[in-house]
Amino acid sequence: MIKAGIIGGAGYTAGELIRLLINHPQVELVFVNSTSNAGNKLTDVHGGLLGETNMKFTDQLPYNEIDVLFFCTAHGDTKKFLDTNKVPENLKIIDLSTDYRKESAEHEFVYGLPELNKERIKQAKRIANPGCFATAIQLALLPLANAQLLNTEVHVNAITGSTGAGVKPSATSHFSWRENNISVYKAFEHQHLGEIRQSLTQLQNNFSEDINFIPVRGNFTRGIFASIYLNFEGSKEDARKLYEDFYKNSPFVIVTDKNPDLKQVVNTNKCVLYVEKHGNKLLILSCIDNLVKGASGQAVHNLNLIFGLDETEGLKLKATGF
Repeated sequence: MIKAGIIGGAGYTAGELIRLLINHPQVELVFVNSTSNAGNKLTDVHGGLLGETNMKFTDQLPYNEIDVLFFCTAHGDTKKFLDTNKVPENLKIIDLSTDYRKESAEHEFVYGLPELNKERIKQAKRIANPGCFATAIQLALLPLANAQLLNTEVHVNAITGSTGAGVKPSATSHFSWRENNISVYKAFEHQHLGEIRQSLTQLQNNFSEDINFIPVRGNFTRGIFASIYLNFEGSKEDARKLYEDFYKNSPFVIVTDKNPDLKQVVNTNKCVLYVEKHGNKLLILSCIDNLVKGASGQAVHNLNLIFGLDETEGLKLKATGF
């Protein structure tokens, strides 16, 4: 059994990660560290785990008892922690924050998008888990970058559920504001743009066009639905073949011939992709669950790769569907 620990156990991504790990046939969850909740049951915070675990939060960090450590910490806190705490050299780390997503000679974290970096992830000791918007958008564009076909600016409109804002209440996550409402935020300057461009230029190093990204707050709890369009000279059939060929060895990416909807992916580690051709424009629709494929499920996928397990182990999840 692979023994795992979690730092930062109170948020939405931590709750989903706990759910996945305690049901993973090859993993034993040893501890969930949370200084503010130490001594409380996990189910006091994550009510959906009622009847599945009797574990309690701890303020201890027994590194010697685990093989892999997950960080579900606020952005900026993982780096602070690693800069001020001595973590065993051989301990695998999977970080769900933004801190190490930009690859650099200054650190050894590998960008953990399995559909792009599978072989590197298998050899890695430290993984930077991708962002949720970044995952949906990259998976929609990687086949085009791989074919050197990103030669025009890219237009993205993507709507996300309220869980993308985190568990801490805010004015824009309050039910009475969010219900029956939508709004745009961080237009053209979302923090995930850097990691998206990093991945696209990894495959097409001359890509320098604008990515015009409009993020939208949706009035639902979970999921991301991204609509992307750009110039494309080929046919719909040409595009579809590019996508099917690129993802033929990616078990969680499904290229569909039917216009998708969000409930097809909620509660799963899937990304569903769909393409249409309109004049000289290619439309790509990309749907994921922001908490699973966009966060905790992808982290478990990375765990499976690091430890040589089947990619789908512990991730054969059914979509809500209705």
